Amino acid sequence: MAWEVILWIIFFIINMVLIASNLYQIVCLSDLESDYMNPYESSSRINAVVVPEMVLHGVCSVLLLVTGYWFMFLLTLPITIYNSMLYMNRQHLIDVTEVFRYVDAEKKYRIAKLAVYLFLFILVVIRSMIAGKFSTILEPFHPTNEDLDILSHVLEF
Repeated sequence: MAWEVILWIIFFIINMVLIASNLYQIVCLSDLESDYMNPYESSSRINAVVVPEMVLHGVCSVLLLVTGYWFMFLLTLPITIYNSMLYMNRQHLIDVTEVFRYVDAEKKYRIAKLAVYLFLFILVVIRSMIAGKFSTILEPFHPTNEDLDILSHVLEF
């Protein structure tokens, strides 16, 4: 039981770092689009966090796979495959000379990733509350009869 709580705390921290990194990249792209930042500065700031984000996302996906949380693993799998494809084709970094050409597509891609990370964040918070029994709000919904325990069947991913 204690290992499960520690695991969900690790997932929570990883997810918060991924969300923060993604928001930072979106803000850099928005600043570039609004002409508050030059292309070199924006590209160098984004490129500094791209590879650590990819590695952390891969670690999160592997941990989800190893621990058996299939729904959350399948949620992160398309981003993992796309990141690995970009890395193998050496297209994971933003080019300074062509940043204005792809700024809209890069921004949409990062907003889609942010939506997945936010959905994953909601799932992690719910699962950590159930694993640690931190929630006093959910206590009335946990009946003593196992046949009527609908909440755990719905939230069992």
